[in-house]
Amino acid sequence: MNIVIILSGGTGERMKSNCPKQYLLIGKKPVITYTLEIFTKRNDIDKLVIVADEKWRDFINKQLQMIDTKQSVNYVSPGTTRQHSIFNALKMLKENNTAYDDIVIIHDAVRPLVSKGIIDCCIDRCDDHDGVMPVIPIKDTVYHSIDGKQIANLLPRSELFAGQSPESFRFGKYYQIHEEMTFDEISAINGSSEIAYKKGLDILLAQGAESNFKITTLEDLKRFELLAQ
Repeated sequence: MNIVIILSGGTGERMKSNCPKQYLLIGKKPVITYTLEIFTKRNDIDKLVIVADEKWRDFINKQLQMIDTKQSVNYVSPGTTRQHSIFNALKMLKENNTAYDDIVIIHDAVRPLVSKGIIDCCIDRCDDHDGVMPVIPIKDTVYHSIDGKQIANLLPRSELFAGQSPESFRFGKYYQIHEEMTFDEISAINGSSEIAYKKGLDILLAQGAESNFKITTLEDLKRFELLAQ
C-alpha cells in the first residue's frame, strides 16, 4: 500500500498573512488543491493522510469533493514542529494497523508542482532502499560562518545538495526510529530524511527538479502564480 502524508499545518507566519499560504487562491484554486490533484489522480496511491488544523478540514474536504478523490482520507492535527506533525500521522497509521512494508510518501502542501517522475521514483526505489529523497545540486558558492560576519570555511559545492519533498520511506522502519527518539530530539529535526540518516537508514538521493520548489515567501507565491497561468 502507498500512503501519502500531506503536510498542511503551516500558519503563514513567514508570509505575514492571516491565511496560510497553502489555502491562498491562485487562479481559481487554492495552492493545496494543485497538490492534492497530483496525488489523487494516481492509481497507485491508496490513502491520504492530511495534517491540518481542524478549522481548515471542511475547506479541504470541499476541495477533495470537487476533484473527485477516490482514495480514503484521514486527518491528524499538526504537531509543535514539522517532524512532530509527521510523527502524529505515523502514530495514526500505526493505530490503524498499517503494514510494516507499506510506503509512506511525505509531501508539503506548498510544493504544488511536483512531477510524476519524482513521485514514481520515490515509490519504485523504496523496493531497494529504506527511503528516497529527491535533491537538486547547489548552484551558488556556499560559505560557512559562525557569526554571520566572517567566513569560517568554504564548503565544496559539488558535494552539496538541497533536499526536496516528497520523501518516501518504508513505514515500519520509519515509525520505529521515531519511537526511539525523545520529544526534544524529534523537535530538533529539520527534514524528513534527517532523522532517517541519523538512525542509519539507507536513503537514496534521487534527482529532484528546480520546478519542484516550496512556496515559502511572497516571491515564491508570485513565481507559482506565473507558472500556474
